[in-house]
Amino acid sequence: MYNAPIFAKNIFMIVKIILSSVISYITLFIIAKLLGKKQVAQLTVVDYVVGITIGNIAGQWCLDYKEPWYLYVISMAVFLVFSLLVDFLERKIPFKKLLKGKQIELVCDGKIKYKNLKKSKLDVNDLLGLCRAKGFFDLEQVSYVFLENNGEISVLPKSDFIPASKIDVGVKSQENSSPAKYLIIDGSVDKTALSMLGRDKDWLFKICGISSKKQLKNIILAEYIDENNVSIHKKNQNCE
Repeated sequence: MYNAPIFAKNIFMIVKIILSSVISYITLFIIAKLLGKKQVAQLTVVDYVVGITIGNIAGQWCLDYKEPWYLYVISMAVFLVFSLLVDFLERKIPFKKLLKGKQIELVCDGKIKYKNLKKSKLDVNDLLGLCRAKGFFDLEQVSYVFLENNGEISVLPKSDFIPASKIDVGVKSQENSSPAKYLIIDGSVDKTALSMLGRDKDWLFKICGISSKKQLKNIILAEYIDENNVSIHKKNQNCE
């Protein structure tokens, strides 16, 4: 027998679910825009967990017709604020290593660093597979391998296996390549890199043309080229 009140109630629920789904989708779209563009490979564990959690909240919001809609908005907004806060703190020197971690050197001068391999939770087969994915099927071709913060690896091949450019044609290869030495990163001096060069802060400040820590903060990156040449990237420099 046809029951008008039940039918009307079902119609109301369907309309409410559709409206909740539309509003939930718009809210997720806004949150995604505020969080910024990141590829899946660039997501950290925190990004991944926050994304799943916000998605679950949005999914529950679509089907829940009893709880007020603003409770879900508040819950999603809390995760958004914390995610933005973590992104902000990741760019600050004291929190960078804690929140983002540090790249791990897996291969140094063609030799596997076993302790670092264990620290990265990888084994030799994983390392070889990651190198093959980068186009290096023989570890003898590799000079340095780094495990980056996002889980990807960076490979620096030995000079004999670096793809030749036009200016390399006919040029005999020299000694094996070594990774670039970054003396300053985000306004912070890399003491390890300085120590490898046998230099101190006074030398670094002089060659960078600065005299104080305040000026140091304006340097995004300083890469060592040779004894009298350091490539400097500043916050206030303009691209030409």
